[in-house]
Amino acid sequence: MQALIAFWSHALCAAAFLGLLIWRLGAIRQQDQRLLLAGFAVTACWAWLNAILPSDPLTSYAETARNLIWIGLIHSLSSSSDERQHGVRLVYAAVAAVLGFQMVVTSLRYFIPTDSVRDTATLLRITAAAGSLVLVHNLYGQASPASRSNIRLAMLALSLTWSYDLNLYTISYLDSRLAPDLLEWRGAIVAATAPMFAMAARREEGWRIRLSRAATFQSLSLLAICAYFAVMAILATALRGTSVEWARGGLVGLLAVMTVAAMALLPSAKARSWAKVKISKHLFEHRYDYRTEWLRFTETVGTTGSDAAPLGERVVKAFADILDAPGGILLARDPAGAITAASSWNWSGKNPPSTELDRVLTFWSALESNGRIVEFDALRSGIARPEDCAMLPPQWMLDERRAWVGVPLIHGERLFGLILLAAPDYRRVLDWEDFDLLRTAGRQAASSLAEAYGQEALSNAQRFEEFNRRFAFILHDIKNLVSQLSLLSRNAERHADNPEFRADMVATLRSSVGKMNDLLARLSPQAQARAQRAEPQPLRTILSDAIAAKRRDHEVKLLGDTTLWAVVDAMGLEQAVGHLIQNAVEASSSDAPITVRVAPVGDEVRITIADHGTGMDGDFVRNRLFQPFASTKPGGFGIGSFEARSLIVAMGGRLVVDSTPGAGSEFSIFLPAADEAAQPQRKRA
Repeated sequence: MQALIAFWSHALCAAAFLGLLIWRLGAIRQQDQRLLLAGFAVTACWAWLNAILPSDPLTSYAETARNLIWIGLIHSLSSSSDERQHGVRLVYAAVAAVLGFQMVVTSLRYFIPTDSVRDTATLLRITAAAGSLVLVHNLYGQASPASRSNIRLAMLALSLTWSYDLNLYTISYLDSRLAPDLLEWRGAIVAATAPMFAMAARREEGWRIRLSRAATFQSLSLLAICAYFAVMAILATALRGTSVEWARGGLVGLLAVMTVAAMALLPSAKARSWAKVKISKHLFEHRYDYRTEWLRFTETVGTTGSDAAPLGERVVKAFADILDAPGGILLARDPAGAITAASSWNWSGKNPPSTELDRVLTFWSALESNGRIVEFDALRSGIARPEDCAMLPPQWMLDERRAWVGVPLIHGERLFGLILLAAPDYRRVLDWEDFDLLRTAGRQAASSLAEAYGQEALSNAQRFEEFNRRFAFILHDIKNLVSQLSLLSRNAERHADNPEFRADMVATLRSSVGKMNDLLARLSPQAQARAQRAEPQPLRTILSDAIAAKRRDHEVKLLGDTTLWAVVDAMGLEQAVGHLIQNAVEASSSDAPITVRVAPVGDEVRITIADHGTGMDGDFVRNRLFQPFASTKPGGFGIGSFEARSLIVAMGGRLVVDSTPGAGSEFSIFLPAADEAAQPQRKRA
């Protein structure tokens, strides 16, 4: 019964793949379809030989040939990529070598029918199936999203075939009594993959695979593990039953080799660098995993926080990580043209001297125009390209033996700096891939430095703007003091003999001197803006002080309910009202009085400064009145109204303007009224 099931199972498989071959025979002229057709043909032959000659050596050879054809198909798909990697080729070569050795052992099995040879052949089958599954996984895992859907069914069919083989031969090696039950259904399992191949064969377009660096490492590591256990198992099986005491000696030898290798590689940075360079050079077409490099670079440069190193130091470290350099220095040019050390990271070499200015300027201009990566070892040995020699780097860079590579940082056709990297223990010659990555990273780093320099310049400009703003307010106050003192000097000529005038003049001079000293203190760079303190205050004293300085030159009337209290900053309100009264005086004729009226309005207090002067039109009030340096008066600064509104808004109030050309203006200050409960307390205090 088992023989009958095995026959029909494999006969069904042979018929299925023969039908696939006949169906797709018209595509034989397509080069990328020939291996697929060969796989159909050899699989059909293997299945038919299994049906009629299950124990014949020819059947074993047909199975090996089938696996070789399918491995060749996978290799052809991966070879269609423009980014092939030598490490993956080694995996294919290793699996093909196992299959070739398997054919040799199969031949020996029929001439030397011992258990050792039989077990060795079984282990080779296990190794071949495991290696084939690794290649399928590698190919499908690294396929582009567009092509992955096209090869999904074909890869699933091959995975099913080799997974069944792996389980079959593993169980056969462990317990040969269970193998016949799996062998009889093997043909049916392989036949079930025929529809998958049929659907995949109709979608031959887009079978282009891109293998990444990570895929190669993955394949190599998996294959190394499989190879290690396979070799050890094969040796153990082949020498089983012999009189050779190989286990202890082989184990000691293996451990000795591994110990010597570890002692040679691990402590020596030069040996590790040499090994990394040789592995990258001979196993990979691309030295860098660009995704990993770029993520690490941007994370290093973009690190923020209180514990983060300065930007220049982070930039140097980011470049050092790319080339495994032990340190570096960021050079920049000062306004005098000399190259100076802007930042450094683990740099043990000399800092640039202040000499060779002419050569520095030539070198800097050359870097700015061509943006070339500088290899100092090539310049020292005389093998550099003529365009590199023509840049004439400063002599101290050539004399500094630690200097290895110079990376210009260019942003917007401007050279922001030069990264000078220290040489690692194993110096190598850079190639086009290093240059492309360093040049691109240099532009990214230059962009970050340009942004940082721009932020610093903006911060400096803001400090200057704050100083200019403070100076403009002070200048306006000085103008008012000058006007007051000018009035005083004119009146002194007429009233110098009046004792009351002299007493008033002394008080005015004392007040003016105090205000000037205060202005000078406010102009100091260390001066801090006075913080306003809004609290319940009686308005009579504040308004009387603001009016007193103006009454000597112009009539100013204080009207309304002056007993009201408001939540204000006394000094700020006095200054704001003084600015508005001064503007009203300057806009009015000498015989036209200015009125200051106080009145309650709901939960607010309204202070109105009114004049009968020239007035302002609506456009000026809306668009220019509260803009700095905008004034309708000849010689006016345009600061008073702007500062008055800023002071009033800061204490929680608002300023409203009503003006008519030729009829005068009315400025209304609205302030929060003080609670009634607070007023008696202030009075008693």
